[in-house]
Amino acid sequence: MDKSFHMPIQIKITLLSFVIVAFSILIGGIFIFGNIVSVREDEIGKRSMITAHTIAELPEVQKLVREPEGWTQLNPIIENLRKIHQADYIVVLNNQHIRYSHPVFSQLGTPSESSDESAAFAEHEYLSKAAGDLGISVRAFVPILDKNREQIGVVLVGNILPTIPELIKDLKGEIAIILVLTLLFGVCGSWLMAKRIKKETFQLEPHEISRMLVERTAAFNAMHEGVIAIDNNETITIFNEKAKQIFNINDEVIGKNINDVIHDTRLPEVLDRTSPIFNQEISVQNRNIVSNRVPIKIADKTIGAVAIFQDRTDVTKLAEELTSVKAFVEALRVQNHEHMNKLHTIAGLIQLGNLDEALHYIFQITEEQEELTRFLTKHIHDDNLVGLILSKISLGRELGIELIMDKHTKLDRFPADLDHHDFVLIIGNLVENSFAALKHCSEETKQVYLSIYQDERHCQIVLEDNGPGIPEDIHKDIFEYGFTTKGAEGSGIGLYLIDQIVKKANGEMKFTTRPNEGTSFFLSFPMHDIEENQND
Repeated sequence: MDKSFHMPIQIKITLLSFVIVAFSILIGGIFIFGNIVSVREDEIGKRSMITAHTIAELPEVQKLVREPEGWTQLNPIIENLRKIHQADYIVVLNNQHIRYSHPVFSQLGTPSESSDESAAFAEHEYLSKAAGDLGISVRAFVPILDKNREQIGVVLVGNILPTIPELIKDLKGEIAIILVLTLLFGVCGSWLMAKRIKKETFQLEPHEISRMLVERTAAFNAMHEGVIAIDNNETITIFNEKAKQIFNINDEVIGKNINDVIHDTRLPEVLDRTSPIFNQEISVQNRNIVSNRVPIKIADKTIGAVAIFQDRTDVTKLAEELTSVKAFVEALRVQNHEHMNKLHTIAGLIQLGNLDEALHYIFQITEEQEELTRFLTKHIHDDNLVGLILSKISLGRELGIELIMDKHTKLDRFPADLDHHDFVLIIGNLVENSFAALKHCSEETKQVYLSIYQDERHCQIVLEDNGPGIPEDIHKDIFEYGFTTKGAEGSGIGLYLIDQIVKKANGEMKFTTRPNEGTSFFLSFPMHDIEENQND
């Protein structure tokens, strides 16, 4: 539909409010008029009863009601009293139900056959309603008693109830004032409310908001990134299809608490921050996620948070596999170079005729390599990690750096939430950093010490070198993403990734360093989840 056919929201709200106010006035008017009728009926009933009592106690009435044809004298008296008391009609009956007064002269002296006057002749006084030609009337029945308190007749006083049109006519001034004031305040209030709503909806009309919602939903679901948004109560407001696919969620989650859907999400952290977090790699439900988390603000007030993220689990595993392959290729290259040097040594000894010495040299290097391999495979039950350490030892020899393994090294299994990919990344980066620091160091003996120890409760990694140390002014920056001291050769993500792994596994990492004496890194991981430890 063309935009010109859409009525502006302010006019819509004003008209709607006008209709609501008018309907409310109508409903209220019905109740008010009902109450007015009830009150008027009570007033008329009391007035009729008072009038009936007054007439029943008059001596003339008590005298004439017992005389034959007493109505000729009594009726004029009653008619004057009717006018004084503003009653619509007054009927006086004797004990034989003969009318001694009546507004219709021809009815005088005739018996009354009304069905609701019987109780009055049994000395009861009461009110009743009856429908007549003039409308509905309220009638008061009072017995006439003589001086001996014996009943000699009945007084009936009737007053016609006013109709609704008559009441409206009587109250037309008050009704007009109420209608004008109510509609005036209703229209003004609705216009101000519509103006406020218009401002809060950024001057958009309802059809524009509806279209934007449809477009936004379609855009979010078409994205290749997961999108999740929450409000200040951590309630999910956006959860697109890609996010459901990443976390394998099939149910509708809008309106649920984010912690009930994804227990280890870190999106609520952004609600307490003033700045966004970009390109942070975190682990959510055992998946490697690269996330941008941004607080949603209106007028400098945070009203929620949104996360846009990509699942890097498969990519990370592939990268780690490629890294491992690269490391083993580098190890083969180093070993090939080292073996070539050894073969040249053996060939030289043979050419010199020192066969015994050549044979002894062969046995020596073979035994050293086998002993190191046996030690690592016995104490570390993961071939990937053993291969990495062997390659780093060989690389260290080529660089003139001795990588020393702690003789008490032990690793039977990995801590909770960690696997061989994480350990390859941690140890590989720590050793590479030490090699880089020692490569240009003037220290005569360059050494790196590596210890891996694991028991039932903890797993610890210790790496020490005797390099130049870490300058004090960069201590706070070394774990930042992209920070490096290696220039073009560095990526600036090694220690950052290690720090993320430590946080993921609820571990602890410390380092100590001294100028020209070296650096030590200490990492500790719990072997079980924190919840399991608390239950134990």
